Amino acid sequence: MTRSPIQFHKIWIEQCAATADIRDQFGLDDALHYLIGEKLFSFVQAAEEDPDFAAELPAFVLEIRRIFSAREIGKFLDQLERTKFLAPPEPELDDDPDDEPWLDNPVSGAKELLRFSRIRQLLQE
Repeated sequence: MTRSPIQFHKIWIEQCAATADIRDQFGLDDALHYLIGEKLFSFVQAAEEDPDFAAELPAFVLEIRRIFSAREIGKFLDQLERTKFLAPPEPELDDDPDDEPWLDNPVSGAKELLRFSRIRQLLQE
């Protein structure tokens, strides 16, 4: 019996399924951060270079909009915009410079901001 190859562009299905458990165990904020703040951002970045990911993006976005209400998504995106994209970085002693490498690179920062704008548009259409 041969196994079919892993279809990484379909990973969003498992990630969406895991979100219910995350929400139950850790709360709404963690579920939003996991699925939108981490997984969707990574998926959109992959979709910029891979047509298989790009083809799956609309279905992923629809599933996110099914899982979370428009109000929950809107509040999360507003909070993310304020804390990640509009707030000046605060120096911290424990801060890991590898956490947000785009902060030190204007081109990467611009790409990340454009990606955020695209995600906001996709989720709030």
